[in-house]
Amino acid sequence: MNFTVSVVIPAYNVAAFVSKAVFSALQQTEVFEVLVVDDGSTDETLKLALNLQKKDSRVKVFQHDKGKNLGRSASRNLGIQRATGNYIAFLDADDFYLDNRFGQDQEILSKDSTIQGVYNAVGYEFYRTIVAGEVNFLKDNTLTQTVPADKLFEALISCKYGYLHLNGLTVKRKVFDDVGFFNEALVVAEDSDFIFRLSLSCKLEASNISTLVAKRGIHEQNIFDKKDLYTKYNPVLYEELVRWCLKNKIAFCTIDSIFKYYWIIRYRENKTIGEETIYWMCYLIRNPTILFSKYSLKYMPIIRLRQKLFPFLYSLRHP
Repeated sequence: MNFTVSVVIPAYNVAAFVSKAVFSALQQTEVFEVLVVDDGSTDETLKLALNLQKKDSRVKVFQHDKGKNLGRSASRNLGIQRATGNYIAFLDADDFYLDNRFGQDQEILSKDSTIQGVYNAVGYEFYRTIVAGEVNFLKDNTLTQTVPADKLFEALISCKYGYLHLNGLTVKRKVFDDVGFFNEALVVAEDSDFIFRLSLSCKLEASNISTLVAKRGIHEQNIFDKKDLYTKYNPVLYEELVRWCLKNKIAFCTIDSIFKYYWIIRYRENKTIGEETIYWMCYLIRNPTILFSKYSLKYMPIIRLRQKLFPFLYSLRHP
């Protein structure tokens, strides 16, 4: 299979960054085309993208019907649907690739036809003043060690060895037939959802996890700074992931792992047992497959939080 890469760039009000992103992709000899999907921008983003298209035939600019703003997932999905390269890579419009972004990817993917995708290390570029302690928090998106493909999902959902970022992924175009597209119900965390599903459905191998191949732009408008959105959509992420697993007949032990880590996140939010019980009962009513499984009781809040609910029993047991 020829190593022709289609780079999908969703773009919304990123006039200050989009040209740098596109140029960084065009500099890669393996890039066959750069698909910029304008997501209803109200600044100069579309104009700049169209000018880039005039200068280089590899740049292809798309919009949603009537120029609507439909979000990052819908924009990436449109780019994937229009892509014609054998491989798909992603780049956010305020980020950029570094030199030789795909060199090692091509070597790995060309040697073994069973590998459906690879992942790389992605770092950060600050366009604003660094806040105290921020450098320690914003660590490079990579894994600290190589993980076998069949162990990758557990490593990712547990965050045991770190995180992955879309900018570091290169996948065969046909993987979307199995994995599906980006979930448009998720305003944020859609990238995590897709990476989780990818790790469950495909054979993914590490490419360059020690040297950066791309950088994420850190500026005043970064969406990951909007913690309220993540608080709202993180539950949706896990619920949607379970729904996808059930639909695709993924083993229940995997669903067990999803619930385990989801409940850890919910516990950190310090919700009351009453709130958790109401949530879980509503969830079970909406998902009868889980309701009639052992997990309905295993993850019942009164059982999961029994030590918090009945501390005196545990103090008697452990004087």
